[in-house]
Amino acid sequence: MKTNLHTFYSTLQNNTISGAFVGQNILTYKEITSTNDLLKQLVANFKPLPEGTVIMAEHQTAGKGQQQNGWHSEAGKNLTCSLLLYPLFLSPQNSFNLIAAVGLGVIKSLQQILGNQTRLKWPNDIYHGQKKLGGILIENSIAGNAIKSAVVGIGININQENFPAHLPNPVSVKQILSENYAIKEVLLQICAGIEFYYLKLKAGKSEEIKQEYLDNLYGFGRKLKFQTKDEIFEGEICAVSPSGLLGVKKENETVFYDLKQIKFIFN
Repeated sequence: MKTNLHTFYSTLQNNTISGAFVGQNILTYKEITSTNDLLKQLVANFKPLPEGTVIMAEHQTAGKGQQQNGWHSEAGKNLTCSLLLYPLFLSPQNSFNLIAAVGLGVIKSLQQILGNQTRLKWPNDIYHGQKKLGGILIENSIAGNAIKSAVVGIGININQENFPAHLPNPVSVKQILSENYAIKEVLLQICAGIEFYYLKLKAGKSEEIKQEYLDNLYGFGRKLKFQTKDEIFEGEICAVSPSGLLGVKKENETVFYDLKQIKFIFN
């Protein structure tokens, strides 16, 4: 299900009004602790980096996931990168719009390779079927009532086949396609996808992005099993609030949860 890169870029460029900037400046490292941490350090300590700058590591020794979790990645096998955005047009209260736009850029790019079974799992995990393919971690810097900068960390399992036993449901592109896949090609597709949705957000089309996010959300409109501190129950994902809370319909009411309050249970 591979797509021609030229065709993919042409489709995106026909819908944008500026030249490509995400991924035009790529800094590649053999081994670092965390691409997010290094990019934040560079933003803080040096003259401003161009928007769209990407840091890519062949091996990340202390990668980060959601809720302070670590991100395991075998050296040279996966995509581990961070990119820099300056979404000054967004207020902190609307930061989930950025999560949705970036998530769509990543997921729509991966669908070009892997098909429509690839979905976003709230809030920003990347799943293929019921298995975790990767994740996104966005760390914002706030100035007044604007997001001054956003460091977008992305980890995608590309060619890794053996994972630690404590990871419950990992999968890689290679395991799905039964062949190795070029890591740099995935990066270029993702850069193009993120730029497309980022510019769409900048143009004020947040409602379109929110709807498309829901359309590509794992389990949206279906009965799933969830666990909270009080119970295990079946519910239907029916909404995501402007602040990014997950709306789950249980019986006749919709309850909104944050990341620490609910988790999915896979059969």
